[in-house]
Amino acid sequence: MPNARLSRAARRPIRVSFEFFPPKTPEMEESLWRSVERLAPLGPTFMSVTYGAGGSTRERTHATVARMVKETDIPPAAHLTCVSASKDEVDAVVDSYREVGVRHIVALRGDPAGGVGTAFEPHPDGYKSTADLVAGIRKRAPEIELSVSAYPEMHPESPSLDADFDVLKAKVDAGANRAITQFFFDNGHYLRYVDEARKRGIHIPIVPGIVPVSNFKQTANFARRTGASVPEWFASRFEGLDDDPQTRQLIAAAVAAEQVFDLVDHGVNDFHFYTMNKADLVYAVCHLLGLRPSAGVGKKAAA
Repeated sequence: MPNARLSRAARRPIRVSFEFFPPKTPEMEESLWRSVERLAPLGPTFMSVTYGAGGSTRERTHATVARMVKETDIPPAAHLTCVSASKDEVDAVVDSYREVGVRHIVALRGDPAGGVGTAFEPHPDGYKSTADLVAGIRKRAPEIELSVSAYPEMHPESPSLDADFDVLKAKVDAGANRAITQFFFDNGHYLRYVDEARKRGIHIPIVPGIVPVSNFKQTANFARRTGASVPEWFASRFEGLDDDPQTRQLIAAAVAAEQVFDLVDHGVNDFHFYTMNKADLVYAVCHLLGLRPSAGVGKKAAA
């Protein structure tokens, strides 16, 4: 059965994208670029770079995507939020991205300035929601490709599932090209979510966000804060491995591969990997999906 699943994956036109976060130190920048150089030859459709709440990593995000444009031939996608910023400030960031060659933005409302669990308060002169931000970018830069977020287990601030889909529909109507989901561990949540979206007239691609778990405790804590459930069967895979990083890495690769193969069996061809700036686990899963590095792909040729 594993060989049959591998064969099916290898025959499918599998597409992947990778997400990184901007480095805070020279050492982290070195680690990030090692990951970029390792994964770029796999030919991802794009590589995205996150953006801190309130624009706290704005300059580092800009510097990272600018370097991607300069040094790789993989299209970068820059994250952009509207937390604690006026429309003029956000528009200036859009313009700066365009100037360095970015043609893809991941538009997000962003976490409240007070952190998860506090209420979001729009800037008095800012964009009021993700849909408002998407519409603003679409009007200012119609050529920009726009991705937005989706939540298979519902956004933690949503009062109901209907309200959650209303938000996604508003983002689509404002001009979003694609939705990328929050990570999840039970594929049933994703498959049901896509079915419900289609019933509600939402037909843009909804790409599953996959996180290979290099640190179970850290990922589980983050999942609890963002409303993603951690099934007992999933937690049991990592039981007793807190002080055994080598075995934990092997289990993490196996679990992530199992998840993506099941999605391939359900007809999913696109995957967005949250890399945590660590390439090896993601590379291993992509290898199992049939992706191989190609000569001349990833690094921009010298002029």
